[in-house]
Amino acid sequence: MREQLRKHKQYLLTGVSYVVPFIACGGVLVAIGLTGATMTAKGPNFDNAPIHGMIAQIGGAAFDLYLPILAGFIAFAIAGRPGLVPGMIGGFFCGFDFDGVPGPPEAKAGFLGAIIIGLIAGHFVNLFKYLPNSKFIRPILPILIIPVIGGVVVGLLMLNVIGNPVARMMTGLNTMLVDLQGGNALVLAAVLGGMIAFDMGGPVNKAAFFFSFSMLQQNPAIMGATAAAICTPPLGMGLATLVRRKIWTETERESGYAALGMGMMGITEGAIPFAVSDPFRVIPCIMLGSMAAAVTAMQFGVADHAPHGGPIVLPVVDNRIMYVVAILVGVAVTAASITAVKSIGKREGETT
Repeated sequence: MREQLRKHKQYLLTGVSYVVPFIACGGVLVAIGLTGATMTAKGPNFDNAPIHGMIAQIGGAAFDLYLPILAGFIAFAIAGRPGLVPGMIGGFFCGFDFDGVPGPPEAKAGFLGAIIIGLIAGHFVNLFKYLPNSKFIRPILPILIIPVIGGVVVGLLMLNVIGNPVARMMTGLNTMLVDLQGGNALVLAAVLGGMIAFDMGGPVNKAAFFFSFSMLQQNPAIMGATAAAICTPPLGMGLATLVRRKIWTETERESGYAALGMGMMGITEGAIPFAVSDPFRVIPCIMLGSMAAAVTAMQFGVADHAPHGGPIVLPVVDNRIMYVVAILVGVAVTAASITAVKSIGKREGETT
């Protein structure tokens, strides 16, 4: 059992090693693009900075590729090159909008879906090793038969098994958030903060974000809490890699620098490499940090008038000092908690 867990962790780490450059590229380019944008109630406006707009668009393309790359190379780690096509097809559908389902837009499986479908695709392709085949079929098996059959099976799984239930889950999440709005504001902030960090750009994150966006005109304090939570995971993880460097691998330390840059621009996905490689410790810690940031922002009446987060929206935030304080609180909680849980039982100098 332990050996199987070790192998599957290595599969995830392989996917991370290939996806980190895409996330870093996307984060840096989007961040550069946003420096020239005018933040409005409808989001960044690039009318006066078209070059910045194109740079941000290119960065968005890099982000769009990370789900197929992650799922594809997890499958590759399991099954070799024949796993790439089914894995990437499954990863593509993790970013697919499942229409026809009531509720918030962008019902996507996100990076958690990419992990699941990458593992499924890799193990499905491995089944072909146990099937008898003739010398005439063997040459075309990895380049034609496996990609076609694997792609169809994985695509159907995403379209009919994983995708639509996620969309229905988002409808339920949105209903829950609407119900919470009429109750304790701090409880709502804590729930939104936890959801924002849970899958970092995935369906749960999007459910919280679009709920906050829908409340922007009516109650910008909800977006203020969400905005503080959005940047906390990458900033907290980036800080953690600087605080106690010996408990992190060289790759993780490099990812930490990228995460800090993305966090400054409100790009939650900067924490994904850490969450993929160690989800059971990282995800609870970043959720705790984002919850702390969101609750602090709500407690002190922070209001954000733009549908975005991080320090970049500071010009359109009310009560800016407490917005910064809320972010710092969330970052400190994230860095302290992940450092503590990774340090338990570890000798100085030992990496995880």
